[in-house]
Amino acid sequence: MHRRSRSWLTAAVLFGATLFAAAQQPIVDRDPVPSPDPDPVMTAPGTPGQGPVSTVERSGSTYTLRAEVGEVRLNAAVLENGHPVQNVPKDAFHVYEDGVPQTILSFRHEDLPVSLGILIDNSGSMYDKRAAVDKSALDLVRLSNPKDEAFLVDFSDEAFIDQDFTHDVEKLKAALSYVKPAGGTAIYDTVIASADYLAKNAKLPKQVLLLITDGDDNASGSTLEEAIRRVQELDGPTIYCVGLLFGDDSNKAESRHARRVLETLAAQTGGIAYFPRKLSEVDQIAAEVAEDIRQQYTITYRSTKPASLGGYRQIRVEAKAKGFGKLDVRTRSGYFPKGASPTEKQQPAPAMAPRSKHPGE
Repeated sequence: MHRRSRSWLTAAVLFGATLFAAAQQPIVDRDPVPSPDPDPVMTAPGTPGQGPVSTVERSGSTYTLRAEVGEVRLNAAVLENGHPVQNVPKDAFHVYEDGVPQTILSFRHEDLPVSLGILIDNSGSMYDKRAAVDKSALDLVRLSNPKDEAFLVDFSDEAFIDQDFTHDVEKLKAALSYVKPAGGTAIYDTVIASADYLAKNAKLPKQVLLLITDGDDNASGSTLEEAIRRVQELDGPTIYCVGLLFGDDSNKAESRHARRVLETLAAQTGGIAYFPRKLSEVDQIAAEVAEDIRQQYTITYRSTKPASLGGYRQIRVEAKAKGFGKLDVRTRSGYFPKGASPTEKQQPAPAMAPRSKHPGE
Protein backbone atom coordinates (compact mmCIF):
# COMPACT_ATOMS: atom_id res chain seq x y z
CA MET A 1 0.00 0.00 0.00
CA HIS A 2 1.92 3.02 -1.20
CA ARG A 3 1.20 6.47 0.17
CA ARG A 4 -1.21 8.43 -1.88
CA SER A 5 -1.97 12.14 -1.95
CA ARG A 6 -5.38 13.21 -0.78
CA SER A 7 -6.38 13.88 -4.38
CA TRP A 8 -7.32 10.23 -4.92
CA LEU A 9 -10.29 10.70 -2.60
CA THR A 10 -11.62 14.16 -3.47
CA ALA A 11 -15.27 13.63 -2.62
CA ALA A 12 -16.16 15.39 0.62
CA VAL A 13 -17.09 13.03 3.41
CA LEU A 14 -19.88 14.53 5.53
CA PHE A 15 -20.80 12.14 8.26
CA GLY A 16 -22.23 14.87 10.49
CA ALA A 17 -23.25 13.80 13.90
CA THR A 18 -23.75 10.19 12.87
CA LEU A 19 -20.05 9.49 12.34
CA PHE A 20 -19.16 9.94 15.97
CA ALA A 21 -22.59 9.20 17.51
CA ALA A 22 -22.07 5.55 18.30
CA ALA A 23 -23.68 5.80 21.70
CA GLN A 24 -24.79 2.22 21.65
CA GLN A 25 -21.24 0.99 21.08
CA PRO A 26 -19.29 0.28 24.30
CA ILE A 27 -15.63 1.23 24.41
CA VAL A 28 -13.40 -1.01 26.48
CA ASP A 29 -10.89 0.76 28.71
CA ARG A 30 -9.97 -1.64 31.41
CA ASP A 31 -7.68 -4.42 32.43
CA PRO A 32 -8.84 -7.26 30.22
CA VAL A 33 -10.66 -10.01 32.02
CA PRO A 34 -10.34 -13.12 30.84
CA SER A 35 -16.79 -22.48 21.76
CA PRO A 36 -19.09 -24.50 19.90
CA ASP A 37 -18.74 -25.14 16.17
CA PRO A 38 -22.00 -26.25 14.46
CA ASP A 39 -22.60 -26.55 10.74
CA PRO A 40 -21.83 -23.07 9.39
CA VAL A 41 -24.23 -23.26 6.45
CA MET A 42 -26.81 -20.51 6.92
CA THR A 43 -30.05 -20.55 4.97
CA ALA A 44 -32.95 -18.39 6.04
CA PRO A 45 -36.44 -19.14 4.74
CA GLY A 46 -38.16 -16.56 2.61
CA THR A 47 -40.63 -14.12 4.12
CA PRO A 48 -43.97 -13.73 2.31
CA GLY A 49 -43.86 -10.85 -0.13
CA GLN A 50 -40.16 -10.27 0.34
CA GLY A 51 -38.54 -12.93 -1.83
CA PRO A 52 -35.39 -14.88 -1.01
CA VAL A 53 -33.05 -13.73 1.74
CA SER A 54 -29.35 -14.09 2.53
CA THR A 55 -27.73 -17.50 2.45
CA VAL A 56 -24.25 -18.75 3.21
CA GLU A 57 -23.41 -21.61 0.86
CA ARG A 58 -20.61 -24.09 1.39
CA SER A 59 -18.54 -25.70 -1.37
CA GLY A 60 -15.68 -27.70 0.08
CA SER A 61 -13.76 -25.29 2.30
CA THR A 62 -15.28 -22.18 0.68
CA TYR A 63 -18.23 -20.26 2.12
CA THR A 64 -20.06 -17.80 -0.13
CA LEU A 65 -22.61 -15.18 0.91
CA ARG A 66 -25.49 -14.62 -1.48
CA ALA A 67 -27.75 -11.68 -0.72
CA GLU A 68 -30.16 -9.49 -2.63
CA VAL A 69 -29.48 -5.79 -3.09
CA GLY A 70 -30.88 -3.87 -0.13
CA GLU A 71 -30.14 -6.55 2.44
CA VAL A 72 -28.02 -5.57 5.42
CA ARG A 73 -26.09 -8.09 7.51
CA LEU A 74 -25.12 -7.29 11.10
CA ASN A 75 -22.78 -9.09 13.47
CA ALA A 76 -23.92 -8.20 16.97
CA ALA A 77 -22.72 -8.89 20.50
CA VAL A 78 -25.22 -8.80 23.38
CA LEU A 79 -24.07 -7.78 26.86
CA GLU A 80 -25.75 -7.82 30.26
CA ASN A 81 -23.84 -5.86 32.89
CA GLY A 82 -20.80 -6.02 30.61
CA HIS A 83 -20.90 -9.81 30.22
CA PRO A 84 -21.78 -11.65 26.98
CA VAL A 85 -25.25 -13.21 26.80
CA GLN A 86 -25.59 -16.32 24.64
CA ASN A 87 -29.27 -17.34 24.64
CA VAL A 88 -31.23 -14.30 23.55
CA PRO A 89 -34.12 -15.34 21.20
CA LYS A 90 -34.80 -13.78 17.81
CA ASP A 91 -38.01 -12.07 18.90
CA ALA A 92 -36.05 -10.11 21.53
CA PHE A 93 -34.19 -8.15 18.83
CA HIS A 94 -35.46 -4.95 17.24
CA VAL A 95 -33.57 -3.27 14.38
CA TYR A 96 -33.99 0.39 13.43
CA GLU A 97 -32.57 2.17 10.39
CA ASP A 98 -32.70 5.95 10.65
CA GLY A 99 -35.24 5.41 13.42
CA VAL A 100 -37.56 3.25 11.28
CA PRO A 101 -38.27 -0.34 12.46
CA GLN A 102 -36.95 -3.05 10.13
CA THR A 103 -38.09 -6.65 9.63
CA ILE A 104 -35.50 -9.28 10.54
CA LEU A 105 -35.19 -11.80 7.70
CA SER A 106 -32.61 -14.18 9.13
CA PHE A 107 -31.12 -14.76 12.55
CA ARG A 108 -28.25 -17.01 13.57
CA HIS A 109 -26.29 -17.51 16.76
CA GLU A 110 -23.41 -19.85 16.09
CA ASP A 111 -19.66 -19.90 15.67
CA LEU A 112 -19.38 -19.06 11.99
CA PRO A 113 -15.84 -19.05 10.54
CA VAL A 114 -14.38 -15.65 9.65
CA SER A 115 -11.93 -14.07 7.26
CA LEU A 116 -9.48 -12.22 9.51
CA GLY A 117 -6.92 -9.56 8.70
CA ILE A 118 -4.21 -8.94 11.32
CA LEU A 119 -2.70 -5.46 10.92
CA ILE A 120 0.43 -4.85 12.98
CA ASP A 121 2.12 -1.47 13.34
CA ASN A 122 5.73 -1.86 12.26
CA SER A 123 6.90 1.70 12.94
CA GLY A 124 10.19 2.29 14.72
CA SER A 125 8.54 2.79 18.13
CA MET A 126 7.22 -0.79 18.04
CA TYR A 127 10.68 -2.36 18.20
CA ASP A 128 10.52 -3.37 21.88
CA LYS A 129 6.87 -4.45 21.64
CA ARG A 130 6.88 -6.73 18.61
CA ALA A 131 7.76 -9.98 20.35
CA ALA A 132 4.76 -9.75 22.70
CA VAL A 133 2.48 -8.51 19.93
CA ASP A 134 3.51 -11.28 17.53
CA LYS A 135 2.84 -13.94 20.18
CA SER A 136 -0.60 -12.49 20.91
CA ALA A 137 -1.52 -12.38 17.22
CA LEU A 138 -0.65 -16.06 16.84
CA ASP A 139 -2.55 -16.96 20.01
CA LEU A 140 -5.62 -15.20 18.62
CA VAL A 141 -5.50 -17.42 15.53
CA ARG A 142 -5.02 -20.54 17.64
CA LEU A 143 -8.07 -19.65 19.77
CA SER A 144 -10.28 -18.91 16.78
CA ASN A 145 -12.53 -21.20 14.77
CA PRO A 146 -10.26 -23.75 13.03
CA LYS A 147 -12.05 -22.97 9.75
CA ASP A 148 -11.03 -19.30 9.92
CA GLU A 149 -8.70 -17.89 7.28
CA ALA A 150 -6.25 -15.12 8.16
CA PHE A 151 -3.88 -12.78 6.35
CA LEU A 152 -1.12 -10.69 7.88
CA VAL A 153 -0.20 -7.07 7.14
CA ASP A 154 2.61 -4.99 8.61
CA PHE A 155 2.56 -1.24 8.15
CA SER A 156 4.70 1.79 8.78
CA ASP A 157 4.87 4.55 6.13
CA GLU A 158 3.28 1.99 3.80
CA ALA A 159 1.76 -1.44 4.24
CA PHE A 160 2.80 -4.87 3.03
CA ILE A 161 1.13 -8.26 2.94
CA ASP A 162 3.43 -10.62 4.83
CA GLN A 163 1.12 -13.63 4.44
CA ASP A 164 -1.90 -14.11 2.19
CA PHE A 165 -4.99 -15.94 3.46
CA THR A 166 -4.07 -19.16 5.23
CA HIS A 167 -5.33 -21.60 7.87
CA ASP A 168 -1.74 -22.45 8.82
CA VAL A 169 -0.47 -20.80 12.02
CA GLU A 170 3.11 -21.78 11.17
CA LYS A 171 2.98 -19.76 7.94
CA LEU A 172 1.80 -16.73 9.91
CA LYS A 173 4.56 -17.28 12.45
CA ALA A 174 7.19 -17.40 9.71
CA ALA A 175 5.79 -14.24 8.10
CA LEU A 176 6.10 -12.30 11.37
CA SER A 177 9.85 -12.86 11.34
CA TYR A 178 10.41 -11.21 7.94
CA VAL A 179 10.37 -7.58 9.03
CA LYS A 180 12.04 -5.20 11.45
CA PRO A 181 10.29 -2.09 12.83
CA ALA A 182 11.10 1.21 11.12
CA GLY A 183 9.34 4.31 9.77
CA GLY A 184 6.06 6.13 10.46
CA THR A 185 2.44 5.05 11.00
CA ALA A 186 -0.13 4.96 8.15
CA ILE A 187 -3.21 3.64 9.97
CA TYR A 188 -5.93 5.06 7.68
CA ASP A 189 -4.37 3.92 4.41
CA THR A 190 -3.80 0.48 5.90
CA VAL A 191 -7.42 0.13 7.05
CA ILE A 192 -8.75 1.20 3.64
CA ALA A 193 -6.55 -1.16 1.66
CA SER A 194 -7.11 -4.08 4.06
CA ALA A 195 -10.89 -3.68 3.92
CA ASP A 196 -10.67 -3.54 0.13
CA TYR A 197 -8.45 -6.63 0.12
CA LEU A 198 -11.00 -8.48 2.26
CA ALA A 199 -13.86 -7.50 -0.04
CA LYS A 200 -12.00 -8.81 -3.11
CA ASN A 201 -10.30 -11.92 -1.72
CA ALA A 202 -12.06 -13.26 1.37
CA LYS A 203 -13.83 -16.61 1.00
CA LEU A 204 -16.03 -16.12 4.09
CA PRO A 205 -18.83 -13.59 4.52
CA LYS A 206 -18.07 -12.78 8.16
CA GLN A 207 -15.02 -10.51 8.20
CA VAL A 208 -12.83 -8.95 10.88
CA LEU A 209 -9.77 -6.73 11.10
CA LEU A 210 -7.53 -6.65 14.18
CA LEU A 211 -5.44 -3.47 14.31
CA ILE A 212 -2.51 -3.22 16.75
CA THR A 213 -0.62 0.07 17.03
CA ASP A 214 1.27 2.15 19.55
CA GLY A 215 0.72 5.61 18.09
CA ASP A 216 -1.17 8.14 16.04
CA ASP A 217 -1.40 8.20 12.25
CA ASN A 218 1.35 10.37 10.79
CA ALA A 219 1.86 8.94 7.30
CA SER A 220 -1.50 8.34 5.55
CA GLY A 221 -2.72 10.17 2.49
CA SER A 222 -6.33 9.59 3.58
CA THR A 223 -8.29 10.70 6.64
CA LEU A 224 -10.14 8.90 9.42
CA GLU A 225 -13.49 9.88 7.87
CA GLU A 226 -12.43 8.48 4.51
CA ALA A 227 -11.29 5.23 6.11
CA ILE A 228 -14.60 4.75 7.94
CA ARG A 229 -16.65 5.64 4.89
CA ARG A 230 -14.75 3.14 2.72
CA VAL A 231 -15.36 0.36 5.25
CA GLN A 232 -19.06 1.23 5.42
CA GLU A 233 -19.39 1.44 1.63
CA LEU A 234 -17.89 -2.04 1.34
CA ASP A 235 -20.33 -3.47 3.90
CA GLY A 236 -16.98 -4.06 5.49
CA PRO A 237 -15.37 -5.78 8.46
CA THR A 238 -15.76 -5.38 12.18
CA ILE A 239 -12.59 -3.68 13.45
CA TYR A 240 -10.99 -4.50 16.80
CA CYS A 241 -8.24 -2.13 17.93
CA VAL A 242 -5.45 -2.54 20.46
CA GLY A 243 -3.75 0.72 21.40
CA LEU A 244 -0.38 0.31 23.11
CA LEU A 245 -0.47 3.90 24.31
CA PHE A 246 1.63 3.54 27.43
CA GLY A 247 5.24 4.31 28.33
CA ASP A 248 7.12 7.30 29.67
CA ASP A 249 8.27 8.28 26.18
CA SER A 250 4.74 8.54 24.74
CA ASN A 251 3.44 11.97 23.71
CA LYS A 252 0.28 12.59 25.75
CA ALA A 253 -1.43 14.75 23.12
CA GLU A 254 -0.72 12.23 20.36
CA SER A 255 -1.84 9.38 22.60
CA ARG A 256 -5.17 11.12 23.32
CA HIS A 257 -5.78 11.61 19.61
CA ALA A 258 -4.74 8.04 18.80
CA ARG A 259 -7.14 6.81 21.46
CA ARG A 260 -10.05 8.74 19.90
CA VAL A 261 -9.13 7.36 16.46
CA LEU A 262 -9.11 3.74 17.65
CA GLU A 263 -12.32 4.19 19.63
CA THR A 264 -14.05 5.64 16.57
CA LEU A 265 -12.87 2.90 14.20
CA ALA A 266 -14.13 0.25 16.61
CA ALA A 267 -17.42 1.93 17.50
CA GLN A 268 -18.40 2.67 13.90
CA THR A 269 -17.82 -0.94 12.81
CA GLY A 270 -19.14 -2.84 15.84
CA GLY A 271 -15.78 -3.77 17.32
CA ILE A 272 -14.00 -2.94 20.57
CA ALA A 273 -11.05 -0.68 21.35
CA TYR A 274 -8.68 -1.98 24.02
CA PHE A 275 -6.03 0.05 25.83
CA PRO A 276 -3.78 -2.20 27.91
CA ARG A 277 -1.54 -0.65 30.51
CA LYS A 278 1.35 -3.01 29.84
CA LEU A 279 2.50 -5.56 27.27
CA SER A 280 1.66 -8.54 29.47
CA GLU A 281 -2.06 -7.73 29.06
CA VAL A 282 -2.04 -8.01 25.26
CA ASP A 283 -2.22 -11.80 25.17
CA GLN A 284 -5.38 -11.80 27.32
CA ILE A 285 -6.90 -9.22 24.99
CA ALA A 286 -6.27 -11.56 22.05
CA ALA A 287 -8.20 -14.27 23.89
CA GLU A 288 -11.05 -11.85 24.59
CA VAL A 289 -11.24 -10.79 20.93
CA ALA A 290 -11.36 -14.43 19.80
CA GLU A 291 -14.17 -15.13 22.26
CA ASP A 292 -16.14 -12.05 21.22
CA ILE A 293 -15.97 -12.99 17.53
CA ARG A 294 -17.16 -16.54 18.20
CA GLN A 295 -20.13 -15.51 20.37
CA GLN A 296 -21.79 -13.00 18.05
CA TYR A 297 -25.33 -13.08 16.67
CA THR A 298 -25.80 -12.64 12.91
CA ILE A 299 -28.87 -10.65 11.87
CA THR A 300 -30.03 -9.86 8.33
CA TYR A 301 -32.73 -7.39 7.28
CA ARG A 302 -33.81 -5.71 4.07
CA SER A 303 -33.86 -1.92 4.30
CA THR A 304 -37.22 -0.21 3.85
CA LYS A 305 -35.38 2.68 2.16
CA PRO A 306 -34.40 2.14 -1.51
CA ALA A 307 -30.65 2.02 -2.14
CA SER A 308 -31.15 4.54 -4.95
CA LEU A 309 -31.79 7.26 -2.35
CA GLY A 310 -28.17 6.98 -1.25
CA GLY A 311 -26.90 8.63 1.90
CA TYR A 312 -25.62 7.33 5.19
CA ARG A 313 -28.01 5.02 7.09
CA GLN A 314 -27.77 4.95 10.89
CA ILE A 315 -28.41 1.58 12.56
CA ARG A 316 -29.62 0.89 16.07
CA VAL A 317 -30.31 -2.57 17.49
CA GLU A 318 -32.14 -3.19 20.76
CA ALA A 319 -32.77 -6.41 22.66
CA LYS A 320 -35.41 -6.89 25.35
CA ALA A 321 -36.47 -10.25 26.75
CA LYS A 322 -38.07 -11.70 29.85
CA GLY A 323 -35.61 -13.11 32.31
CA PHE A 324 -32.87 -10.65 31.38
CA GLY A 325 -31.85 -7.33 32.80
CA LYS A 326 -30.87 -4.37 30.64
CA LEU A 327 -29.27 -5.71 27.46
CA ASP A 328 -26.77 -3.71 25.42
CA VAL A 329 -26.25 -4.61 21.77
CA ARG A 330 -22.96 -3.76 20.06
CA THR A 331 -22.96 -3.67 16.26
CA ARG A 332 -21.86 -1.29 13.52
CA SER A 333 -23.43 2.17 13.70
CA GLY A 334 -24.43 2.46 10.04
CA TYR A 335 -23.59 2.01 6.37
CA PHE A 336 -23.73 3.49 2.88
CA PRO A 337 -25.90 1.41 0.51
CA LYS A 338 -24.07 -0.21 -2.37
CA GLY A 339 -24.89 1.09 -5.83
CA ALA A 340 -26.64 4.11 -4.38
CA SER A 341 -25.49 6.47 -7.12
CA PRO A 342 -24.32 5.25 -10.53
CA THR A 343 -22.60 8.59 -11.11
CA GLU A 344 -20.59 8.43 -7.90
CA LYS A 345 -17.48 6.33 -8.49
CA GLN A 346 -15.36 4.89 -5.73
CA GLN A 347 -11.75 5.88 -5.83
CA PRO A 348 -9.36 2.91 -6.00
CA ALA A 349 -7.89 1.81 -2.69
CA PRO A 350 -4.11 1.85 -2.27
CA ALA A 351 -2.64 -1.48 -3.36
CA MET A 352 -0.73 -3.57 -0.84
CA ALA A 353 2.53 -5.05 -2.09
CA PRO A 354 3.83 -8.42 -0.89
CA ARG A 355 6.72 -8.11 1.56
CA SER A 356 10.04 -9.31 0.18
CA LYS A 357 11.14 -12.34 2.17
CA HIS A 358 14.79 -12.11 1.24
CA PRO A 359 17.25 -9.42 2.35
CA GLY A 360 18.29 -7.09 -0.39
CA GLU A 361 15.19 -7.62 -2.53
